[in-house]
Amino acid sequence: MSTQLESSFKIEDVLSLPQTSSNEKEPKIEELLSKLKKLQQAKLVIEEEVKEALSFKSTLQGEEDALSIEVLKLERTLNEKEETCRSLQLKCEELEQESQRQFELKQQKEELVNQYSCQIQETKLRHRKIRMKFENQLQQLMRQHKNLYTIFTPERLPTEVQSAEYTRQQLLKTEQQKLEQVTHLQEELSKDRPQMLRH
Repeated sequence: MSTQLESSFKIEDVLSLPQTSSNEKEPKIEELLSKLKKLQQAKLVIEEEVKEALSFKSTLQGEEDALSIEVLKLERTLNEKEETCRSLQLKCEELEQESQRQFELKQQKEELVNQYSCQIQETKLRHRKIRMKFENQLQQLMRQHKNLYTIFTPERLPTEVQSAEYTRQQLLKTEQQKLEQVTHLQEELSKDRPQMLRH
């Protein structure tokens, strides 16, 4: 708010009295009374202008106080926003670190799953070779028994056949155990793999 206060009276005009020479008479009473009346009017005007100036000053002071309060509020809001921004930035950094950790953990688990898969394939291949070897040994054993039939007496033949059958059963049992171990390992891997991938 800006207001320009101007006085409608000039003190110089009111106080200026007609100059009189030594030959002229002193001012008349009417003139003095007129001057006095003008002075009183000027005083009233000045007092009114002083009141307006004081009111204007009070208004300016109120506006200044309101602006100071608003500045304090804005500074406090700015500090709160800066603090919130710092907090969010720290939270963002924590989330990025956690995301990186989860990514690395997932990679490790995928590598472990691949390693288990390779081990299972190697185990299958190894047991396949063992089975082929077993079959070859079994065929060789059966041929030997056929050849021995002509060597051993009929009384010993049932015992030899029983021993060969027992050996065959043991080899079959061993193979079955190996296959069960492979199957169990595959089942455990199938259970763990979805959990690993979810983490």
